[in-house]
Amino acid sequence: MATGTTPHFHNTMGLSSIEVGAGEFMCIGAKPPFDHPHIFIDMGRSTETICPYCSTLYKFNKLLSATAANPAEAVWHGEAD
Repeated sequence: MATGTTPHFHNTMGLSSIEVGAGEFMCIGAKPPFDHPHIFIDMGRSTETICPYCSTLYKFNKLLSATAANPAEAVWHGEAD
């Protein structure tokens, strides 16, 4: 993304999939201290991708803002790095 910070998402809830409004984002796995390495994920032209660490399926939803997720609890508001 050219502007702002890269949104971070987590799957502490153990969901099978999370909808996100960004095609480029960071997955942290679960909330710290149980997080995995915070990795950059770029969906490219795809509308779905799987995190190679935690196997969370992320689905792009164009109706969400770039910093939003469904469920909203999946957005990580802690440290960016």
